[in-house]
Amino acid sequence: MSQFRPRNRSYWLAQLCESNFRQLCELVPDLTTLSDDATARAQGKPPLHLKVIERSPYTLTLELSHCFGPEVDRRFEPSICVRVYLDGRCAEALPPHRPPLASRRHQPHAGGAEVLEEKWSSNYFLQRWLEHCLRSQYRFGLSAGVAGPPALA
Repeated sequence: MSQFRPRNRSYWLAQLCESNFRQLCELVPDLTTLSDDATARAQGKPPLHLKVIERSPYTLTLELSHCFGPEVDRRFEPSICVRVYLDGRCAEALPPHRPPLASRRHQPHAGGAEVLEEKWSSNYFLQRWLEHCLRSQYRFGLSAGVAGPPALA
């Protein structure tokens, strides 16, 4: 996979999360009203699954994954959690295998550069994956066309 490593990563990370939000809105036009579990299909491609993990008035936490293999031996790969900030109009990939906040409270913090690198890598991967899903014609929800950002209630 090609890599883009800008000097001012915090600025570009914010731009990346905004781009991820726009792509997610195109992939899931009915983002705020979508059921808690949904599947999108594209011709000749494995099903794409979306699961709503958490729903609040201003945020959603989603898990996206492809499903490979027969019914008895299903594999969901890749699998990525995404926190969607509806009011901020950005979508951030959450790092994999992140321990709960309570268990991290007394652990030494990773350096800021490490955290930024982890966020950058996760969100860059999300952007590329969303681009792939859109090129492959996956769409969730009742609306099959391109939609703008969801309206806040």
